[in-house]
Amino acid sequence: MTKKSFRQVAGGIPWWLVIISFLGLYFLVAALVNESYRSIFFAVASGLITTLLVAIVAYILSIFFGLLLGLARASHIRWLKELVTVYIELVRGLPMLVILYYIAFVAVPAISSVLNAVFAPLINAEIMEGFSPRSFSFALRAIIALVLGYSAFIAEIFRAGIESVDKGQVEAASALGLTKTQTMIHIILPQATRNILPALANEFIAVIKDSSLVSVLGVQDITQIGKVYSSATFLFFETYNVVAFFYLCLTISLSIAVRRLERKLKKGKR
Repeated sequence: MTKKSFRQVAGGIPWWLVIISFLGLYFLVAALVNESYRSIFFAVASGLITTLLVAIVAYILSIFFGLLLGLARASHIRWLKELVTVYIELVRGLPMLVILYYIAFVAVPAISSVLNAVFAPLINAEIMEGFSPRSFSFALRAIIALVLGYSAFIAEIFRAGIESVDKGQVEAASALGLTKTQTMIHIILPQATRNILPALANEFIAVIKDSSLVSVLGVQDITQIGKVYSSATFLFFETYNVVAFFYLCLTISLSIAVRRLERKLKKGKR
């Protein structure tokens, strides 16, 4: 690599990323060399799969329901629009932790009672077992809570994306004989999705961070394992350094991917 090309590569890398990468590499080497850090590192790493599983499943479902809510929010059916608006405003006004507690300890027992009433004949005939709150794992309850919370935020992102499409294109599609459904699928949604991709990617970062809330339910994610390990060993400083390291690796790598996506979309518009 020539001196000029090296400067071009180095000039394209932000200094904050260089500093954070150096600190991350230093911490990783220290974690592998230091016996205490090494044991904590591998213990906390066992919760990484749970964290990613909860975050990915919750995010995918939030995208699906958020799209449906966003379409309803942007529709011209007044009662549907008002009903969805009530849901979105209520959910967005609640802390995610409150939603998590409500789903885990209020909604799930109520759902169990309703299911027992609906399937009472089958349960009494011993064809199927009755439902109880224990039928729903805490991981499932956490995913439901995250989906309910983030689908409301993603719905507003989709609504904004749909409304950002030039109305002239809608009128042109109508003039060509396309139905409203065809216009939405073939004209509006592709452009709206392109406009909101960075915002949707940022929501995934937020879901990963809020997935740490599942630890209050005892789900064995990164945070919960770190909490249990630090309580047993009293190595609070070292343990939460490792927990922070894992979350920063996930979120910063995703942030870099989002920045690259934004640059590509800007180049595509030129």
